[in-house]
Amino acid sequence: MPGDMGNAVGRVLREHGHRVLTCLEGRSDRTRGLSEAVGLEDAGDLNALVREVDMILSILPPASALSQAEAVADAMAATGAHLVYVDCNAISPELSKQVGVAIEGAGGAYIDAGIIGTAPGKAKPPRFYVSGVDTSPMEALDGKGIEVMALAGGIGAASGMKMCYAGLTKAKWTLHTAVLMTAQKLGLSEALLEEFAHSQQEELKSMKFMVSRLPADSGRWIGEMEEIAATFRDSGVPTGFHEGATDIFRILSETPFASETRETIDPNRSLEESLKVYVEHLPKAP
Repeated sequence: MPGDMGNAVGRVLREHGHRVLTCLEGRSDRTRGLSEAVGLEDAGDLNALVREVDMILSILPPASALSQAEAVADAMAATGAHLVYVDCNAISPELSKQVGVAIEGAGGAYIDAGIIGTAPGKAKPPRFYVSGVDTSPMEALDGKGIEVMALAGGIGAASGMKMCYAGLTKAKWTLHTAVLMTAQKLGLSEALLEEFAHSQQEELKSMKFMVSRLPADSGRWIGEMEEIAATFRDSGVPTGFHEGATDIFRILSETPFASETRETIDPNRSLEESLKVYVEHLPKAP
């Protein structure tokens, strides 16, 4: 699914000599534009896609991971195609195993994967952690605009790696946001930011860069926080922090800034301006 990450991965794989197809049936004009801009071929529908390709990289919001895998499994069953399916989404190890059951039940091979890093071309190449019975099809893509890191532990290891990593990074941004919204409600924003400038310069730098940008991704990161909470729960670790992170992203998704995309985020909107709007969307006290 050629969103921000998917279209960039498709682009670098094309640049390294691979034919890259997608299925744009039912997709938005923005997604179609992103796909066309990097030269991805539209197969038309999933049946046509699975007949043409050797491997599918599933890159889409986590809430759609299982339904997408089931749709591909149905297409494989309908066409008799057998391919490698790589789930690269931010999902729990348990959900990754369910995806694997769907794919393998249709005769496909399954690789569990988790992406860490930004889209290719923006900074260092993203790392695709992979695990499963045979990860060599993905390892063959190492150095082709992405890094591929094989993990021991079978299906679920790569997804678990992503959950633990994002359990720090994205969740930390929600902690920043929660702290700043509380200060805003207490009338302490100016004083707190001055103190951070004095004693927490690196944290403040991160706040100023990220907090105003979060609404654009908040809708799809709700599902990611839910998957992280599920991973912690399955591991016997308390889940409350990531359930709270989910709630912060829900609040941000209700703000007018959530209609922005990564291309249209207002780079001049200040942290202070963002916070004033965020607190207006806090749940009302009963």
